[in-house]
Amino acid sequence: MQIQQWLLAVRPKTLGISVVPVLVGSALAWAELGRLLWLPALTALLAAMLIQIGTNLYNDAADFERGADTPDRLGPERATAQGWFSARQVKRAALLSFAGAFALGIYLAWVGGWPIVIIGLLSLLAGYAYTGGPRPIAYSAGGELFVFIFFGLLAVGGSYYLQTGSLSLETLFCATAIGLLAAAVLLVNNYRDLETDERAAKLTLVHYLGRERARQLYVLLLILPFALPVAFNNRFDGSWLVVLCLPFALWLLQRFSREPPGRVFNAILADTAKLQLAYGVLLSLGLLL
Repeated sequence: MQIQQWLLAVRPKTLGISVVPVLVGSALAWAELGRLLWLPALTALLAAMLIQIGTNLYNDAADFERGADTPDRLGPERATAQGWFSARQVKRAALLSFAGAFALGIYLAWVGGWPIVIIGLLSLLAGYAYTGGPRPIAYSAGGELFVFIFFGLLAVGGSYYLQTGSLSLETLFCATAIGLLAAAVLLVNNYRDLETDERAAKLTLVHYLGRERARQLYVLLLILPFALPVAFNNRFDGSWLVVLCLPFALWLLQRFSREPPGRVFNAILADTAKLQLAYGVLLSLGLLL
């Protein structure tokens, strides 16, 4: 039973957010070089997942301690709030995840040099600072920007650099598209939890925007990534494959705009994460065609 509870605690439905940028960055490098360093790619993938798992677990415990996870919370059950594990146990598991990512990062630093060291250390620090420390990122308007940077720009760029030792304009385009979709996942979370977050003094971007402007931002976050094939200017013709998941994105936009705030946004959040995963897989395939 505890194994199932730990699996729920790491929030498996959202782990694609850390998988997709490594997949896309590696695919772009493979498309340009005609080969892939598999061990660094797989190590980077595992390290990214461990950082996200550590962030999720620390968030679980910290939100409970700060009073954000109350009985009237609309989101899925959280391990600490449900009493499955103590905050100390969950934080210890988070630190073990971060430690595992750090250990893998030693090998990645040996392969990629100082740029990878910097990206790795920043990612670990940000994973803790998201809900840890005196001024957590998650309790400010910077959460979506944090996700855009770390699960978009740095994750895609770092994965590409690990393979090539360089960066390119195409890397920036891909990283931006993936980061926007990752930020959309967090926006849904914060939109769903607006009222309970406000009571816990968790003033996210949705608090400052209001629901109407948050809905408008969601539209931008979901639609802008589909301009990527145009930005490539026919450099990667196969990138048009991403258009196959555009109907899914439009369906999500319709649901987001029409559904009243409530538990239905748990499904919308999970489906937004699925959209990012589908987009990332299609983009990776398209780059390699």
